[in-house]
Amino acid sequence: MNVEVPQEIRDTAARLGSGAPYALSVIAGQLAHDPDMGRPSELPGILTVRVDGDLFEDCPDLAIGYIREPDWIQIRYLNRARSAEPATDAQDREDGPGPDQDQDQDQDQEQGPGQPADPATDAITVREIADAWYRITAWLRRNAPDSHAALRAGAGAAAMAALEAELGTPIPLELRVLWSLTAGDDGVDGGGCLPGNNALMRLDDVAAVHRLQMGFQAHEDTLNARRPEDERITAWKATWIPVVALGPADSVSGLYLDAETGYLGRWSRFNDDPADELDTLVTYLEEAADMLEAPALATRDRPGLVDGALVWLSRVDPAREGRWQPFTEQRR
Repeated sequence: MNVEVPQEIRDTAARLGSGAPYALSVIAGQLAHDPDMGRPSELPGILTVRVDGDLFEDCPDLAIGYIREPDWIQIRYLNRARSAEPATDAQDREDGPGPDQDQDQDQDQEQGPGQPADPATDAITVREIADAWYRITAWLRRNAPDSHAALRAGAGAAAMAALEAELGTPIPLELRVLWSLTAGDDGVDGGGCLPGNNALMRLDDVAAVHRLQMGFQAHEDTLNARRPEDERITAWKATWIPVVALGPADSVSGLYLDAETGYLGRWSRFNDDPADELDTLVTYLEEAADMLEAPALATRDRPGLVDGALVWLSRVDPAREGRWQPFTEQRR
């Protein structure tokens, strides 16, 4: 059985202690002989192995996640592990953070309302989101280390359960996967790493914007009661989950994911830009990764660098414009 360990996972291990790379190698060797040694995680298609750090010198307890094919295994994340409870947002920032979650949590929570479980489809979704996000973070690690360092560690099951309770609607699988890898972007100089210098929203901000927008809709509902049916306004739905904001500290506009349809849409505090994006979260992230890896073919925006940060051309701050350098494939 071939076991693939991506370089970002090796880099993570190196930062966790001198014994962590050896522990990773030992687990990779064991997986080659026993590919089913891991336990199913909360995410379909992902198995997790816990490593007792006491067995290795200078190594913390680890959680190692992987996917398995008939003749191939790929390590997908490596985290510090907690001995008796799921990972939380308090984890140290590391490359490629992943889910370290309560193994007994009911996986039915992964499904949206009215959607039957489909393990095969779910496994594809997990891989597509993880692949797209790893492409983005691998680019940041190589070319924009400041932007990479601004990404938060992944959220654990407890944090996502709390957010789901706050939202009052199930969090779709694709969002669970993304937030388990990175639970938000603190940004650099007010800009995030997504096209337009948008930022993946932090979980507290997701809850705050959703709560604010639901308040606006409650006001509209009061007015709708006195309006003709064809004049009633729906500015927000409970199943719309904010995902991306104009910037790390922004609460004015951005993108939401409709948990019912799976498509992104635009949200604004002033409800002045209601157009749907007609993208799924997968296609949105894949296009961002494509533009980074092949800037000459980019259509919506163009990546560039200001010192160690990724800055997209469409929203270059005039004060930094003189230092902005377009990224080209030759610069790799």
